[in-house]
Amino acid sequence: MTRIYNFSPGPSMLPEAVLRKAAAEMLDYHGTGMSVMELSYRSKEFLQIIERTEATLRRLMGIPDNYSVLFLQGGASTQFAMVPMNLMRTTAQADYINTGNWSERAIAEASLFGEVTVIASSEDRNYTYIPRDYYSSPGADYLHITSNNTLEGTRFNEFLDTPDVPLVADMSSEVLSREIDVTRFGLIYAGAQKNIGPAGLTVVIVRTDLVGKHASGVPTMMRYDVHCDSKSLYNTPSCYAVYLAGLVFEWLEQQGGVPTIAALNESKAQVLYDVLDESQLFSTAVNPADRSIMNVPFTTPSDTLNEKFIAEAAAAGLSTLRGHRLVGGMRASIYNAMPLAGVQKLADFMRQFERDNA
Repeated sequence: MTRIYNFSPGPSMLPEAVLRKAAAEMLDYHGTGMSVMELSYRSKEFLQIIERTEATLRRLMGIPDNYSVLFLQGGASTQFAMVPMNLMRTTAQADYINTGNWSERAIAEASLFGEVTVIASSEDRNYTYIPRDYYSSPGADYLHITSNNTLEGTRFNEFLDTPDVPLVADMSSEVLSREIDVTRFGLIYAGAQKNIGPAGLTVVIVRTDLVGKHASGVPTMMRYDVHCDSKSLYNTPSCYAVYLAGLVFEWLEQQGGVPTIAALNESKAQVLYDVLDESQLFSTAVNPADRSIMNVPFTTPSDTLNEKFIAEAAAAGLSTLRGHRLVGGMRASIYNAMPLAGVQKLADFMRQFERDNA
């Protein structure tokens, strides 16, 4: 078997140690004679899995007791609706910062439920930077940001202090990649398929005082209080995805936790940005002060060269480097599970490609 380096933006590569452990337990989980995929979600074995998964995540992120951790379905895109349905409750007005494709989608969805004010945007420069010098609106129910922008390759390096307005963050493409203070946020959500585990699971971390104050008419399955009260077991959860997420969290602890992986992520990203900054062939439009350490978009001067690079990279075991259809070019997604060796191999390949196509 030959494993390749998978630079996909999601579903992304998983740690090999996690895959091997899951494979070893596939047919018989801890003597049950069943796969986790076959366990009842009400069984003691699965209850132990989901409780352990939550406890490990709480340790990794330093999540206080006054926050609930939910394991939900529907991807981060469902949270685009669940957030306003549950938090637009006082003035039915919320602030959003528009930093790219996923922000645009979140804004469009929230607009179905109340008034959305875009208090800052980087659309004027094709989303190549993070806006600064913005202020939340008086009386807004919350302020929403996309903390890392998967398509555009930007991230918030600092977060606005919002003592009077809950800060809500879509952290799908950077959760667990760097240290954050959870108490700065009212709610954090993240699709699993980048840094947590396989697709089909979404993690929501919500401050408990924000729960249960939704407007009337919110469907049962879309209410945070229902899922908090049932400890994510109101209906059948994504059991196997929860189990794999737990294995990923345990793997991350074994690596030294978030501080250790954050330092490694910075090193990996720097390897690629050094190539881009030195290159006469490759370039990136992202403002250097706002560069993501998870998603690195880049391009050559022509579509022909882009296609040649993507094809030759794939042949060399460097997979899924094609940029998003809305952006084009190439993109390397270097999430937690991507080893430094994979990024170094890509950097070496880029340098050789430039020599061969000078």
